[in-house]
Amino acid sequence: MRHPPLSVPMVAVAHGSRDPRAAATVAALLGAVRARRPDVPVHAAFLDHAPPAPGRVLDGLARDGADEAVVLPLLLTAAYHSKTDLPGVLNRVRARHPRLGLRTAGTLGPHPLLMAALEHRLADAGVEPGDPDTAVVLVSAGSSDAAANATVARLAREWRSRGWRDVVPAYASAAGPKPGEAVAALLGAGAPRVAVASYFLAPGHFADKVRAEAVAAGAAAVSPVLGAAPQVADLIVRRYAEALRTGRAASAGRRGDGR
Repeated sequence: MRHPPLSVPMVAVAHGSRDPRAAATVAALLGAVRARRPDVPVHAAFLDHAPPAPGRVLDGLARDGADEAVVLPLLLTAAYHSKTDLPGVLNRVRARHPRLGLRTAGTLGPHPLLMAALEHRLADAGVEPGDPDTAVVLVSAGSSDAAANATVARLAREWRSRGWRDVVPAYASAAGPKPGEAVAALLGAGAPRVAVASYFLAPGHFADKVRAEAVAAGAAAVSPVLGAAPQVADLIVRRYAEALRTGRAASAGRRGDGR
């Protein structure tokens, strides 16, 4: 049986957590990605709290003779990690391996596939997507980056149009309202039922905290984290392809300019 030639390696970089469930969830998600693109060598890396670090993975690829790689942030919004931490890591890798071409994919969010993944996970929790009697609290980790929080708020506004009674944002840290406050406010405004949509890639401290606070405030359901939802795996494959197309277009443009 002939196998297709290997494509440009993907280094998928997650936030990282001391909670072992997080790394296991990332492994399951990347397993779904490999099933979709068996020709692509897919490597996991973590910015904090868990090995391997992205720099170490890229060092290994360079030693093994790779001449390029796609670095794909497994991050739901563009904030400090994608704007500062990861570029710093990649600059150091470029200094060590100037012949290794690095292409950075966009963060996972915002994207309509993430909205579909959120509805998939709410359905897993017994919530019918677009139920007009259900108000939804969309909860993210929260960030000191106001633009990242605004992205979550915009996603909530867009999601409201899909039939829900209401959709409001909440944040586990760094911003308000907190999930329990948002649940209580919706119930106080007359919502017959409030569900919480967990806008987290993997389980850990924040996801556990959100579940406890939301249930204590009266939420009827709290969705699981996005994890290996099929829409997330599809989005990773799409971001990888976009990074390759963008890099090739840039290279073609430089050749056309005589550079």
